[in-house]
Amino acid sequence: MNNGISILQADAINLLKELIATPSFSKEEDNSSAIIKQFLEKHHVRPDQHLYNIWAKNKYFVPGKPTILLNSHHDTVKPNKGYTLDPFSPLEKDGKLFGLGSNDAGGCLVSLLASFLYFHDKENLKYNIIMAATAEEEISGHNGIEALLPLIGKVDCAIVGEPTQMQMAVAEKG
Repeated sequence: MNNGISILQADAINLLKELIATPSFSKEEDNSSAIIKQFLEKHHVRPDQHLYNIWAKNKYFVPGKPTILLNSHHDTVKPNKGYTLDPFSPLEKDGKLFGLGSNDAGGCLVSLLASFLYFHDKENLKYNIIMAATAEEEISGHNGIEALLPLIGKVDCAIVGEPTQMQMAVAEKG
């Protein structure tokens, strides 16, 4: 793995740990949205914010080019009584990272963010890329992707990070 990708991977894992440690229940995503915004700014990306949704375009975005949307959510459900670990304490064990939101959908989110950062500064891409870290997916809320789509413009294709056991899905709750 090249050094740049290794750095993005380490940054993504550290971001996931920070998000796990930060409660982000639906409609209470103020802290997680701030963390994501700061993460992008640290990587020299100028994100926009609408409600608790954070989004950004690749550096050389060209109107008229086809646009790919990378999207996942940063809200979580409340931990249930069956939790055997502290849901807000990220724990690495046997090559896995445990904690509330790590699977649904923090792992997807940080992977898409790392992918976006990899392509952000590349010139002459065949496609524009928009990254959207959205809110209220867990409750099918109206202040998540539904509120953001009118602001980001035409999207030709979307890759939505959601745990599906690597099976193609054609819809999501939010």
